[in-house]
Amino acid sequence: MGERTAHDPAAESVQAEVEAEVEAQAQASAEAAADPTEPGPAPKRRRSFRQWRGARPFWGGLLVTLAGAEILFTEKAALPVILHIGMMGLAGYLVPSMLGLCGLLLLFNPAQRLFYSIMAVLLALASWVTSNLGGFVIGLLLGLIGSSLAFGWLPDQPERRRLIRRRAPAGGS
Repeated sequence: MGERTAHDPAAESVQAEVEAEVEAQAQASAEAAADPTEPGPAPKRRRSFRQWRGARPFWGGLLVTLAGAEILFTEKAALPVILHIGMMGLAGYLVPSMLGLCGLLLLFNPAQRLFYSIMAVLLALASWVTSNLGGFVIGLLLGLIGSSLAFGWLPDQPERRRLIRRRAPAGGS
């Protein structure tokens, strides 16, 4: 296996195309780094996430989901103070699971937010009896606060003044 002495023009042209493409990509990334006004992939993702988050009761759904997870975690914890009600503690696992499901549905189906938030309040209050005082009160409070936030959320709200002032051009009126 020696070195190739034959000259392959097809391989050279492919190699030249690849080198030109790599150089063009390097030049484009250098220009993007030099121009801070040009949005890169990270600001675009952040902007699209903000738009997605603004179109749903995000914080309410997140808190309700965390409440379900916390209550379920305390139910599974190996503590001697665990309370089991029902058939082998079925209600203790069913209530926080449904609470977590309500939180996820609040995030991914915001059109039915009123129903899910009312169900989340009822499930959070039911966890007081079925799941170790609502996950030692922490999960109960997270569920109540999150479902209240989701219930009070309104779609298509006007932009807040603080955001309008922040986006106004400097020096202009």
